[in-house]
Amino acid sequence: VQLQASGGGLVQAGGSLRLSCAASGSILSINNMAWYRQPPGKQRELVAGITSGGSTSYTASVKDRFTISRDNAKNTVYLQMNSLNPEDTAVYYCNVFIMTATSRYDDYWGQGTQVTVSS
Repeated sequence: VQLQASGGGLVQAGGSLRLSCAASGSILSINNMAWYRQPPGKQRELVAGITSGGSTSYTASVKDRFTISRDNAKNTVYLQMNSLNPEDTAVYYCNVFIMTATSRYDDYWGQGTQVTVSS
């Protein structure tokens, strides 16, 4: 199983970016999907999550600005980020719980995509 994240980049404050993370390989089922981020010099933190049923949750600092969504047919999770500010600068990682031939869910991480917001 591989997770390929994309969509990061450099944007001015107030701008928008859309991150994507596509899972590929011998996938039987996908459960929860999430986005984490790790700002420079800080610990990794959970940004947003979405269940297999479509329920979403967000950390307080991104509510009403970020939207997580998923396309089950494409095994892909998205993070639409609006009204970005310099505090959103971080490496963003996707995390996905995937069932393979082991018949259990294991979590997998994407390679990380850099988001830099200039003031």
